[in-house]
Amino acid sequence: MQTFPTPSSMQLSLSPTQCQPLKIIALGDSLVYGFGDPEKGGWVEQLRRWWMLPDSSGHVLYNLGVRGDRTQQVAQRLEVEFRHRGELRNRVPDLIILSVGVNDSARLARPNGRNHTDFALFESEIAALLDQAQQLCPVLFVGMVPVDEAKMPFLDCFYFNHTDQYRYKEATRIACNQRQIPYLDIFDQWMARGDAWRNKRLSEDGLHPNTLGYQSLLEDVIHWEPLAAYHTRPDYQLV
Repeated sequence: MQTFPTPSSMQLSLSPTQCQPLKIIALGDSLVYGFGDPEKGGWVEQLRRWWMLPDSSGHVLYNLGVRGDRTQQVAQRLEVEFRHRGELRNRVPDLIILSVGVNDSARLARPNGRNHTDFALFESEIAALLDQAQQLCPVLFVGMVPVDEAKMPFLDCFYFNHTDQYRYKEATRIACNQRQIPYLDIFDQWMARGDAWRNKRLSEDGLHPNTLGYQSLLEDVIHWEPLAAYHTRPDYQLV
């Protein structure tokens, strides 16, 4: 068991006198859903369970990840998902966590095929998604995980590569920065840690993190100040 201290600035959206648990929704693709982690269910599931512990902040976290979703699909269901998570006198969610984009970047049928979502179209769709989400409540964005290019194609038809991933995540990062939406650049962080470190944390399909990968992703998220500010315990324990 490891203990990971969280930053001391814990009141990004909660004042010291506010103790009521927040309602948080995480929307996106298989990285939110947790595919590839049969042991712990992914980083969102682990965070959800921790917030249910007696001594935790008690926040309510809904996992709304759908495998294969692209930006357009997330945008289509965003407001419906948001409005249907009202509870405690229909109080709507307090925070949206988004994580989407890798499926948009895939090349179809061959390594030099067209992108699943044309890049120019993606730029407009990610901007529209962020604007839509910001109109509902505060937003955080968790970026994509780099794939193992040697394992492509995925499902014999989707060719993911680092060059396209970088283009799409940069477009997302820039769009977030323009709107002052905190963006966690997982792609750059994981690329900087090297091939050996990264490949140990990817499933055999080369696309999804494995259990160790999701644990590392959770650590990155937990140490990220914009989300750590929502915690109220002095430490975080992974079991």
